[in-house]
Amino acid sequence: MQTSAHHSELDRGACLMLLAGGGVGRVVFTEAAMPAVAPVVYHMDDEEVVFRTAVGSTLAAATWARVIAFQADCIDLRTHTGWTVLGVGQTHEVVDGVRLAALGRRLPAALVPVHTIALRLERLSGLRLAGRSG
Repeated sequence: MQTSAHHSELDRGACLMLLAGGGVGRVVFTEAAMPAVAPVVYHMDDEEVVFRTAVGSTLAAATWARVIAFQADCIDLRTHTGWTVLGVGQTHEVVDGVRLAALGRRLPAALVPVHTIALRLERLSGLRLAGRSG
């Protein structure tokens, strides 16, 4: 694990703990062979990032059984402290009715028909930012 005066690497357990609170993150995918990023409201379910995407959307097509990246952070711009976490893995649609019902209580209400997508975090890395000195 590498450390500098301004940041230190986080292990998998620390990354999962930071992501556990859910919130807003960014899904990184390819669209027409170009990188693309979309913000999503996410919830952690065990070691999977779960989010919703509108049926027929670009994000739905890009995250349908694909390898994608997910990034979330919480950084105080005044003190330059906080954390950032990046995960990569395979997605799958959540179809189990019991799991969907439980997730439905944790994710924002859907105003349009949605797919519920889960990302298995196969690779996970993160940094804790310690701020700058001086």
